[in-house]
Amino acid sequence: MHIAKQPLGRVWCLPREPAGPCRAWLLPGGSGPAPAAALRRRWRRPRRAALPRARSCCGRRRKQLKMSQNPDKPHSSEEKSSGLEDGQESLDNPDQSIRKRIRPSAPGSYRDDTPKSSPPRPVSVEELMETAKGVTNMALAHEIVVNGDFQIKPAELPEHSLEKKVRDIVHKAFWDCLEAQLKEDPPTYDHAIKLLGEIKETLLSFLLPGHTRLRNQITEVLDLDLIKQEAENGALDISKLVEFVIGMMGTLCAPARDEEIKKLKDIHEIVPLFRAIFSVLDLMKMDMANFAVSSIRPKLMHQSAEYERKKFQEFLEKQPNSLDLVTNWLQEAADDLEKLRSNRLPPHGSGDGAAGEASALCPTAVQNQAYLKLLKWDHMNRPFPETVLMDQSRFQEIQLELEQLLLTGTVLLVVFSAAGSALVDIPGFAEKIKTIVKVLLTGMHLPTFNLKESLATIGEKVCAEVNSCLSQHGFTPFTAERETVLKGQIQAVANPDNTICKLIDSRIQKFLENYLASSHQKSLPAIPGGLGPIQRELEEIAVKYVRLVNYNKMVFSPYYDAVLAKILTKEESQLAGKSKEY
Repeated sequence: MHIAKQPLGRVWCLPREPAGPCRAWLLPGGSGPAPAAALRRRWRRPRRAALPRARSCCGRRRKQLKMSQNPDKPHSSEEKSSGLEDGQESLDNPDQSIRKRIRPSAPGSYRDDTPKSSPPRPVSVEELMETAKGVTNMALAHEIVVNGDFQIKPAELPEHSLEKKVRDIVHKAFWDCLEAQLKEDPPTYDHAIKLLGEIKETLLSFLLPGHTRLRNQITEVLDLDLIKQEAENGALDISKLVEFVIGMMGTLCAPARDEEIKKLKDIHEIVPLFRAIFSVLDLMKMDMANFAVSSIRPKLMHQSAEYERKKFQEFLEKQPNSLDLVTNWLQEAADDLEKLRSNRLPPHGSGDGAAGEASALCPTAVQNQAYLKLLKWDHMNRPFPETVLMDQSRFQEIQLELEQLLLTGTVLLVVFSAAGSALVDIPGFAEKIKTIVKVLLTGMHLPTFNLKESLATIGEKVCAEVNSCLSQHGFTPFTAERETVLKGQIQAVANPDNTICKLIDSRIQKFLENYLASSHQKSLPAIPGGLGPIQRELEEIAVKYVRLVNYNKMVFSPYYDAVLAKILTKEESQLAGKSKEY
């Protein structure tokens, strides 16, 4: 199976000594094997630059040195009690411990918390592989929980790839060898018996603990010791064994594989039949794996948030800079809200009312603004924040759906404005227009897509549909002049500064913002004016978007709280300074 891995960020690796029999390497010049000590001298790690220490650190080092020199001297009760208090605090308040692990920094230095002269800690290959495994498991668990349609599928190699060519050559060589053995006089069954052993193990792996009768039946018929004795004495009937295998596969397979089992019964040559059997067994393994995934999904739902948080914390301990992009993302959201608030406030000289409104930003509002920014993200030029990286494809899909829905809503508003009230109440008209727009905007995010040409075609189709609908319901069709005006208004949607398009976009964003703020309520917020024709599509996108956001909050809220605590503290200090000036 093929499971995509998430990027792990930047790591430094140093050469390590080989393990086991490879510990002796050849020295340059062919002078024989070099001992491990010589290699350690050759790959000696450079010394780090000495860093100035604070007096408290020096005092603590001197104290530790005295303690090491006097091992019999007991520790003071104050030191013991302070250590116990620190450990108890981390157990009682895990969110607080996470905040402590995120090192505080001075304002304006979020991206560089470490001294310039201290390079990143080197990461060994073992640590790198362990981290990659943890991130892969976290991504897999997240995908199972979030994606209800998640299924494990066999990896498909590219048609002309080297890996596929090598695999095909090796498989062909194996099956040719099997065919040559079976054609010998007398036949040799060494490879065939090994294949029967693999088939036996695979069939047994499909059984549940209660399938005692089937397990005994498989073990009895596919007894490899007995089969070897029959082969040595020339009494082996391999066709009977293969017939039993096909019958057992039909008993254990899913109903969707009945057609493949029937095709196996029509193959009479042994080698092609073995190949087909293993092909169907691979499909049955996928079916069993997907059944296991669907079985553990309800249990995983209750534990997935804690599991993902734990795995991310392990990754964060190995990569301390793994929240840099999150910090910048939340900082930009806080800056956006601050700009909006400053634009809404009256001038500073208007009295105490302005000072009363200039309160600190709400952490929830900053988070919601940050999630809204993901719907306008430049995925080609900007890296995605670390905590939402596993959902980047889902956020990008929602972003593309909203962009297409924006154009659809704009075209519908233009059409209804041009036609007046004649077409508003006609059933099915809006759906026809939406179908036309959706079909002609297919692939609008591809580099080769021409939006102006597509909008020109949409204008032609919409005008024809409008005139047809007006004629059917007894209204006067559009004149040529009105058709030209309507086509021009539709083509103007391609302009990024189009007034109607910007209006629809702002109302969509406002609806999503209200939905995020009221996500714990069962009812959806009211649809803003002008979005009625696209209400159903917008609500479907909003439900999917808010479900994704809420799950992300549930997993990573302790990290967001820790980062926002630093950001909002800086904002409060700036507000306090401004209030003193006024």
